[in-house]
Amino acid sequence: MTDRLSVIFSALADPTRRAILARLAEGEATVTELAEPFDISLPAISRHLKVLEHAGLISRGRTAQWRTSRLEAEPLREATAWMERYRRFWDENFARLDAHLKRLQEEKS
Repeated sequence: MTDRLSVIFSALADPTRRAILARLAEGEATVTELAEPFDISLPAISRHLKVLEHAGLISRGRTAQWRTSRLEAEPLREATAWMERYRRFWDENFARLDAHLKRLQEEKS
């Protein structure tokens, strides 16, 4: 069994899926609307949507004869929270490096 974060990051690893999520951040869309900017088939877009849905990044519904997709934010929050710990680590390391370089520069002067 794959853990939830691995499924989320795997879904986010593809640039087409990230572009689909960016489009859905603007609002719900149909498969046809999502496919417009891409030079790939509707079935290929549908496969991308299935991956995103499996990761919980989108939900799909039906309005009349159209099947729409919408962005789901919670998995993105989970991924961001996990990455946030490491951002703090790197920020602290860069701050120490910056201070060290300033000391070296002052010693030169």
